[in-house]
Amino acid sequence: MTQIEKVLYTAKTHTTGGRDGASRSSDGRLEVKLSSPGTAGTGTNPEQLFAAGWSACFLSAIGLAASKKKVALPADRAIDAEVDLGTTEGAYVLRARLNVSLPGLDREVAQALVDAAHQLCPYSNATRGNIEVVINLI
Repeated sequence: MTQIEKVLYTAKTHTTGGRDGASRSSDGRLEVKLSSPGTAGTGTNPEQLFAAGWSACFLSAIGLAASKKKVALPADRAIDAEVDLGTTEGAYVLRARLNVSLPGLDREVAQALVDAAHQLCPYSNATRGNIEVVINLI
């Protein structure tokens, strides 16, 4: 297990009601209703939040990698994240795909940035070896 040398930030949330509840951050910047995937509920679900958080972090990691390599990124860079919730042997599991779009970049350069970002991104580091992950350069 990797130990943190220096804490940069601590996110704090308060959640009630589980998948059919609500969650809010301690600083008041996040307040969401939650609902189970596939239901008629009005809220989001943990898988959508995970997909949004990971894709945002991964895009920032691409930016860091590009900065280190002195590569200008396209303004319309984007990630379409897909997080599957499933079961295996009676346990719930996740599976994820990050579909990365870096239009206009040479494919080899773009792939090098994606590979570097996958090493830098804390979400990638947290999931590596724990869930099935596919990162597609589209």
